[in-house]
Amino acid sequence: MNKFDKRGHKRQNSKMHFVQLNKNLNPLNEIMMKENAILKAFELAKEQYESVGVRVEEVLQKMEQIILSVHCWQTDDVTGFEQTASGSIGGGLAVTGNYPGKARNIHEMRSDLEKVYSMVPGKQRLNLHAIYGEFGNRKVDRDQITIDHFKGWADWSKQNKIDIDFNGTLFSHPRANDGFTLSSKNEGDRQFWIEHVKRCREISAWFGKQQGNPCIHNTWIPDGMKDTTMDRYGYRKLLKLSLDEALATKYAKSEMKDAVESKLFGIGSESFVVGSHEFYLGYAITREILLCIDAGHFHPTEVVGDKISSVFQYVDELLLHLTRGVRWDSDHVITFNDETVLIAQEINRMNAFDKVNIGLDFFDASINRIGAYVSGIRSAQKSILFALLEPTDILKNYEQEGKWFERLAFLEEMKSKPFGAIWDYYCLKANVPVAQEYIQEVTSYEEKVLSLRN
Repeated sequence: MNKFDKRGHKRQNSKMHFVQLNKNLNPLNEIMMKENAILKAFELAKEQYESVGVRVEEVLQKMEQIILSVHCWQTDDVTGFEQTASGSIGGGLAVTGNYPGKARNIHEMRSDLEKVYSMVPGKQRLNLHAIYGEFGNRKVDRDQITIDHFKGWADWSKQNKIDIDFNGTLFSHPRANDGFTLSSKNEGDRQFWIEHVKRCREISAWFGKQQGNPCIHNTWIPDGMKDTTMDRYGYRKLLKLSLDEALATKYAKSEMKDAVESKLFGIGSESFVVGSHEFYLGYAITREILLCIDAGHFHPTEVVGDKISSVFQYVDELLLHLTRGVRWDSDHVITFNDETVLIAQEINRMNAFDKVNIGLDFFDASINRIGAYVSGIRSAQKSILFALLEPTDILKNYEQEGKWFERLAFLEEMKSKPFGAIWDYYCLKANVPVAQEYIQEVTSYEEKVLSLRN
C-alpha cells in the first residue's frame, strides 16, 4: 500500500487517525450525550406532570420571576469590614467552624459572590448588612455611616445587574454589649441606635432609587435577657417609641420598604426577647410595614409555613428569611426539606409570590463557604420549583368536595413524580452546572482561589 498521498505527503495510519479523531471529539460528544439525556428525561417528566394538569413550561417561566435575596454574610462569617466591632458578632449569634478561605475584604467578598451567582439558575438580589460598607480602614461608627460608604456597592450592583436589599447592624458593637439597643434604658445608647436605623433607611432608599425598584430594609435587634425579667412591658414600650422615631421619615415605597423581624430567643436572651413575634406582628399591621418571618426564629415544633396564610389576613406584603434551624436558631444551610417545601407550597397555594420577598439567612464556617451558598440557594430554588409543580386546583377541588382520601393519595403520588428531571432541565437552560456538577466547580475554585488566602 502506498504510504504517500498524491501530493507526496506521508499518509497517516487510518486506524490511528480514527482513534485520534474520536479522542478529540469525545469531550464534545460526552457533553452532547448528557444534554440529550437531560432533554429526553425532561420530555418524559413533562408528560407525567402535564397528565395531571401541570403546565411545566409556564412553571419554568414563573421560576424566572421569583428572585431570592442572597445574604452577603456567609462569605465572611458575619464579620464585616468596619473598625468599631466588639470582636465577636454577639447578639445571640454564633458562627461555628473555622474552614479556611473566608473573604477578608470587599474585593474577595465580591469575587466569591460573583462565583456563587454563576452557579445558580435564575436571577438573584444581594442582601447587604451595614457593617459591609467601604470605610477605608477608618473608624466610622454606626451612627455616622452615609451613602458615600456604599457607592462602591451601587457600582457593583449596576455592573452585575444584581439589585440590593439592606439591613441595619444592631449587634457586634460596644453599645450592644449589655444586650439592648433600641429598647435600651440608657438614653445615649438608645439614641445611638435610632440614628443608626435612620441612616440605614436613608441608604436603603438611595439604593432603591439607583436600581429603580424598592430596597427592602430589615430591622432585627438582639435585645433581651438571659434570666427572669421584671419590666417586659417597659422594654417593649421603649422599642415601640424607638421604632416610631427611627421610621418617622417617609420614603416612597418605590424606593424603600421597611420590615421588622422577630425572634424567639438567643444566646444570652433565653428568657426574654423584646422583639417577639406578637410585638412585631402588631407593629407591622398598625404601621403598615412588612413583617419578616425567619424560619429559624420560632419553637422547633412550630410550623412556620402555617403562619403565612394567617399573617396575610392582616398584612399586604411579607419578608421571609429562609434558613434551617437544628434544635435552635442555628442558621444551618438550607436543604430541600419538608419545612422549606411547605413554605413554598403555602405561598403558591395563595398565589402570593408577588407579595412575598424571599431572603436567605444562613452561615456555616465548618464547610466550604461557597459550597454552602450554592447548595443552600439551589435547595431553596428546588423547594419553590417543587411547589410550583403541584396540581393545586385538583387538590383544592378534592378538599372542597370533602374527598380527604383522594387529596392525601394525590399528594403522596406527587412526591414520586420525576421532579429531578425538571430541575436538571431548568439548570441546563440557565447554563449553570447540572446536578452534582457544581461540586467540582466549587472544589476547583477552592484550589485556585480560596486556598491561597491565609
